[in-house]
Amino acid sequence: MKNDLHEGIYFDNSDIYKTMEGMAYSLSIKKNKEIEDLLDYWIDLIARSQQPDGYLNTYYTLNHPDKRWTDIGMHEMYCGGHMIEAALAHYRITGKTTFFNIAIKFADHLDNTFGPGKKHWVPGHEEIELALVKLYHVTGKEKYLNLAHWLLEERGRVFTDLKYNVNIQNDVPVSQITDIKGHAVRAMYLFAGMADVLAAKKVPEYEEPLKRVWEDVVHRNMYITGGIGSSKSNEGFTEDYDLPNKTAYCETCASIGMVLWNNRMNLLSGDAKYSDVVERSLYNGVLSGVSLAGDLFFYVNPLESDGGHHRQRWFGCACCPSNIARFIPSVGNYFYTLNENEIILNIYAGNESGITIRGTEVSLKQQTNYPFDGKIKVELMPDVPLKLSFKMRIPEWCNSFSVTVNNKKMKNRTLKDGYLVIERRWREGDIVTLNLDMPVRLVEADPRVKENTGKRAVQRGPLVYCIEETDNSSTDFKNLYLNDKSSFQIVEGNDKLYGMKLITTNLNGEILTFIPYFAWDNREPGKMKVWIDYKKYDNRKQ
Repeated sequence: MKNDLHEGIYFDNSDIYKTMEGMAYSLSIKKNKEIEDLLDYWIDLIARSQQPDGYLNTYYTLNHPDKRWTDIGMHEMYCGGHMIEAALAHYRITGKTTFFNIAIKFADHLDNTFGPGKKHWVPGHEEIELALVKLYHVTGKEKYLNLAHWLLEERGRVFTDLKYNVNIQNDVPVSQITDIKGHAVRAMYLFAGMADVLAAKKVPEYEEPLKRVWEDVVHRNMYITGGIGSSKSNEGFTEDYDLPNKTAYCETCASIGMVLWNNRMNLLSGDAKYSDVVERSLYNGVLSGVSLAGDLFFYVNPLESDGGHHRQRWFGCACCPSNIARFIPSVGNYFYTLNENEIILNIYAGNESGITIRGTEVSLKQQTNYPFDGKIKVELMPDVPLKLSFKMRIPEWCNSFSVTVNNKKMKNRTLKDGYLVIERRWREGDIVTLNLDMPVRLVEADPRVKENTGKRAVQRGPLVYCIEETDNSSTDFKNLYLNDKSSFQIVEGNDKLYGMKLITTNLNGEILTFIPYFAWDNREPGKMKVWIDYKKYDNRKQ
């Protein structure tokens, strides 16, 4: 109804768009007429909500039509960016242009309103930059890429409230960024946007800032789970090595942002260290954000709980559930990357994929029980024999591996930038089998992380494990510990943990059970922790 007002938070439009993007991606996995029809219905509503000049934001259209583009903190471009990304996913997967045309009209409105000699703007929440670069790649129109670049260059040049500017990454020009600051999700989207512009427009002054801030994030401000943002007060960063466990914020959206940014860094550099972070964040920080049944969500992901932290069906601010909804069905986009003469395998998961390289169709079939098992079997099936490099990431956690090609062991192995490189003329039915050793590891934190002094975490393969009270009710949960003589056994999970590998160890005659961190809080409520007290074994007689 025309007289209705916008309800909810001013940026709630973005959650609809993220959900629609996820619905579109789901259609690429399995056709579903009900979902496609619902998308068509929603797209029609959105088209009728768009203003004649292309503007689209129901909070302002319904509530404050005279105040459009007056407050950088009101997420107008953020909502629009998610709309564009949803529209591009819908166009790419269905071939329909209905949503795509809405996105073009909105992007043209932005280009007519902002830019050199036009209105100044710094998006209070980054996202539009990523969307505009994607739109450029689809349309070939450089004005969208140039606008994304201009928006990045606007940052750090007009100051209002310094504290607010720090939180939205507006305190210095982006080429001068040295360390991580402010809101975690905003920062990840900023760096992803910078990487996109760097790749598309060759902006060399962005390369070193991205490398510098990556070092700061990963080596001084990232949790073992790949989560980031330790502070609730700013949903972001405080100071280096401030990584509390029980009060960790680690917003689910921030872990998704880590995947988005690090994937782009990998594409820019070809270095597997970035995909190692993608894997860590994906299997631990992101997956923990949704229940095993897919119906409950974490907004924040602490590494310790007294038993009162639980997933919820929804939140007043629903950015995380909707972000999960769009991210999970898109995860296949992160498995492989291509260059003219090589196929690069970054993420291990069972799948069947089809790609085109140098005009030749290549089918790939990946069989594995990863991340619970280190055996990965890949069958390559080119239409015609094809000479190329097949590169498989050797994860940073893996100290030993073996590989066979058509059941013949590779003796002369070539490793480059974290990848095993196999060069040959591939024929239909060639099979590569990679075996990554997956021992249980006790991980020690950097000694400057005071919270974890005298503690260890349990990791196997890419998975971080935790201990829950529900499995260990007979032990003194507060005082349980590990020592340098602790031995571990791999056991099969059951019930809700069926299909997972659990880890057990003996403590003074009691069996301690560790489960994958992403699976915690799916059974009976209780205490949980990732970092466990650690004691040197004392074999002296008491």
